[in-house]
Amino acid sequence: MRPPSPSIPEKEFVYEALKQSLRLDGRNHLDARTPTLDFRQELGWVECGYGKTRVIAHVEAKMTKPPPERPLEGIITIHSEISPMASVDYEPGRPSEEEVTITRMLDKILRRSDAIDKESLCVVAGQRVWHLRLTVHCLADAGNMLDCACLAGIVAFKHFRKPEVEVIGDEVIVHSPLERSPVPLAIHHMPFCVTFAFFPDPSMRPVLDPSLLEQRLSAGQMSVALNAQREICVLQKAGGVPIVAEEILRLVDIAVTVAKDLDKFVEKRLQEDLESRKIEVM
Repeated sequence: MRPPSPSIPEKEFVYEALKQSLRLDGRNHLDARTPTLDFRQELGWVECGYGKTRVIAHVEAKMTKPPPERPLEGIITIHSEISPMASVDYEPGRPSEEEVTITRMLDKILRRSDAIDKESLCVVAGQRVWHLRLTVHCLADAGNMLDCACLAGIVAFKHFRKPEVEVIGDEVIVHSPLERSPVPLAIHHMPFCVTFAFFPDPSMRPVLDPSLLEQRLSAGQMSVALNAQREICVLQKAGGVPIVAEEILRLVDIAVTVAKDLDKFVEKRLQEDLESRKIEVM
């Protein structure tokens, strides 16, 4: 279903506010909503929020046989789902355009950027590897679901622990968490997605972390996926108004600051969760 267009008074009011560098939720044009992270008892289960946008990410692992062309690497698959609960704009059983976009971007950001060491998922070369499946459920759409889903996905991988494995001859023994403490994934870097929205009038400055109404009224969006070490993984601008190179570089510098803040926030929340639970075998 095509989302309803904002009314003319809404459109005029938002545009007039943006010309004065004002936003309906009181933020500055380069202010992002404060993210929230909630962890469940099960490792690898994370609920992330950007304002009223809510996303749940869940990682599960199983042992499988690797493809013959990559016998020394584990397998990572990513699946996203936007249910009608997120918004009336989405229909059940039929993937929307935004759902496809989120899945493709998560695949580029989390899998193709080699954020997770796939070789560390190999148990027996050519015979047994770990298959990690990340499932992202979008519960509420209040704008910028991509950034929220990306944050939830990388934190879910960071929070997840795979069972300890022992290989004796040809036998592979998978120990339960009660016998041996689970092992964290080998993660090379933590990419975060930062999205900007652009508007048709040049007097309106780009906004960071657009709300749902700003998203619908925008004339284009640019998403930058990068880590705290200033390494860009993905830069996507799907159509919309043209942007000069200097403006892109300026926004990338802003995205670096956001990524560094997110990196500190994620490490702090993961440490708090680790201290609140016992995953070691006494």
